[in-house]
Amino acid sequence: MRKEIKMLWIGIAILAILSPIGLLASGDAWGEWGAEEFKKVLGFIPPGLKHFSDLWNAPLPDYTIPGLHNDYIGYIGAAIVGIILVAIFTWILGKFLAKKEA
Repeated sequence: MRKEIKMLWIGIAILAILSPIGLLASGDAWGEWGAEEFKKVLGFIPPGLKHFSDLWNAPLPDYTIPGLHNDYIGYIGAAIVGIILVAIFTWILGKFLAKKEA
């Protein structure tokens, strides 16, 4: 493996491990609002959000893993799964685009 790629993966691993630092911040994470947060801020729940809010439930709400009482593991796990999914998608897209050009 080239040195640059190895350093990139080391940097990504460090960021995944540091992801629980977000637990120290106050308030909600950007974009992770539910209907109740909208109601507090706006004074009402937008009709589309109200209609579709029960359509999807997170598999691990609030990054908690049942049976574990450590929030950090859920955050790190979510970061690692996200990194793996993005890497796989990028690799597949790169293969597809390389074939298209050839």
